[in-house]
Amino acid sequence: MIKVLIVDDQAILADGIKSVLSSCPDLEVVGIAPDGSKAIDAVDAARPDVVLMDIRMPNMNGVIATQQIKRRSPETKVLILTTFDDSDYILNAINNGASGYLLKDVSAAALIDAVKNAYAGDTILPAKIARRIADAARMVSSDREIRLKKQFSFSDREVEIAIMLYEGFTNKQIASALKLSDGTARNYISSIYEKLSASSRTEAVEKMRAILNG
Repeated sequence: MIKVLIVDDQAILADGIKSVLSSCPDLEVVGIAPDGSKAIDAVDAARPDVVLMDIRMPNMNGVIATQQIKRRSPETKVLILTTFDDSDYILNAINNGASGYLLKDVSAAALIDAVKNAYAGDTILPAKIARRIADAARMVSSDREIRLKKQFSFSDREVEIAIMLYEGFTNKQIASALKLSDGTARNYISSIYEKLSASSRTEAVEKMRAILNG
């Protein structure tokens, strides 16, 4: 049984989401919280497996709540569910530990599947949202691209992925955002490590930071 916490300041929507999830015998809704602050308390009390998190709420928004929940309970999956498909929110939520992002116009079946997939460790990014993330990732300063290319002889794709690594994206998030297979993404990342003479992500980021902040 997958335990789910719903976080939404609109009670009617929260009740509707609860009804959808309760129709699946594999899911148990363990609570509804009206804002991010109360969500943190509910996670401490109920220990849900998956949190369905709205973004814009009073007292504490979903991005900050996601960050706090992941710090206190790293094993809890947070899935952003909102009407706002703004790329800044997408990037902030995912960079703060969210397992993915869904819009509230998602079908009941797709919502149930997304909760199950997030619980299993998958990154949930609908196509139009993945495109927004890819677009945002490409909107990096040409100065950073030029400096990395010049220093490490990166290809265009490698510098794009290197900057995403630098900004904290996981391998799966990079693959999803750039529409690459997991294997292809890993191959690019291995090539980046080789050109950086780095044996780990931490070392790679440190070497890029030395160039970008130098």
